[in-house]
Amino acid sequence: MGTFSDPTFRDLMAQRAFMRLWTARLAGTTANQMIMVALGWQMYDLTGSAWDLGLIGLYQFVPALALTLWAGHVVDRHHRGRIVACCLAVSCIASLVLTAASRGQWASRELLLGVSLVFGSVRAFQMSAQLALTPQVVPLALLQRATAFSSAGIQVAIIGGPALGGLVFLAGVDKVYALGSLLLATSSLMIVRLRYIHVVQPREPVSLATLLAGVGFIWRHKVMLGAVSLDLFAVLLGGAVALLPMFAKDILHVGPQGLGLLRSAPALGAVIISVVLSRWPLRRRIGRTLLISVAVFGVCMVVFGLSTSFVLSMVALAVSGSADMVSIVIRQTLVQLETPDAMRGRVSAVNSVFIGASNQLGEFESGATAALLGPVGSVVAGGIGTVLVALCWRHFFPTLARRDQLAPPTAP
Repeated sequence: MGTFSDPTFRDLMAQRAFMRLWTARLAGTTANQMIMVALGWQMYDLTGSAWDLGLIGLYQFVPALALTLWAGHVVDRHHRGRIVACCLAVSCIASLVLTAASRGQWASRELLLGVSLVFGSVRAFQMSAQLALTPQVVPLALLQRATAFSSAGIQVAIIGGPALGGLVFLAGVDKVYALGSLLLATSSLMIVRLRYIHVVQPREPVSLATLLAGVGFIWRHKVMLGAVSLDLFAVLLGGAVALLPMFAKDILHVGPQGLGLLRSAPALGAVIISVVLSRWPLRRRIGRTLLISVAVFGVCMVVFGLSTSFVLSMVALAVSGSADMVSIVIRQTLVQLETPDAMRGRVSAVNSVFIGASNQLGEFESGATAALLGPVGSVVAGGIGTVLVALCWRHFFPTLARRDQLAPPTAP
């Protein structure tokens, strides 16, 4: 009998539906990264406030949190590809509004926060649908490779998006939003043409029990709970993305082009690791590897916070991205392999809250603590907190720490 690692990277490349989804996500993520760079710089340029930078993250997280349970139910009952396409189309419209506002010079703090609210609302549905869609376009035996290669594509976009956004910024912030709108429209059209087997699920009525089914599933599976909560608390404490405009402008003095490079640095390390993992999947000591990767991420944040050298800051962020990517591949593959398809939307919705909290809510936490401790104090304290979280999770979730292999669940 073949093993989980038998299928090759070439087999993955032969999956046409997966490659179309991969390309669409590449375009959409590039657009999103460009828009976020422009949005952050424009907000800081308008207000000069670390608090307002944090609010951009909070305004994206709150609606995602409020809508996540409903989004999971919708994703499990409707065509996931069409949901993703609609979400991308709405994001395109929001980006066009930013284009017009910047070109007409009527952009304001309130408008930027309002558009952030739209992005957050859309993301609740888009992330749940995308996470649940991948297992439908590849065989489960290829899922770990697909997760790693998908992450590689996303990280390429995270590298290219901010750097491209920084270059286009020279022509005007409206040009960044306009190019982002074009990429989002292209991505939406590609998803509309995605073909895969859609299994119609029973249309049970919306109830508290159906909405909370994903929460209950994760709670009962302690390895899964430990993995997703580890990412939540680690990146919530250790994230520094929201403060990068402050470091670029006030500490490292590198301007918007330097900001784009700083935002790209974590992805530079992440894309290398994700490509490696797509060809040589992880096989042993999965739990231990996960905990070590989170601790390394925290150490990198301490180094970045204390650095006054642009080169050292770039290196610290690149290594942090490598460590974070190991965590992402383990966590996402574990969640998808151990979740039945009929539950993937609701479980993915809950998982997306953890992901969103570790990003958008983490941005708010960084902005709030920077207002009290300054940007250096905020990042250093968060990095130390991340290392402590990894040490604590080793004791709180011993089954996760002892997890040896990452493989599809076997029938009893």
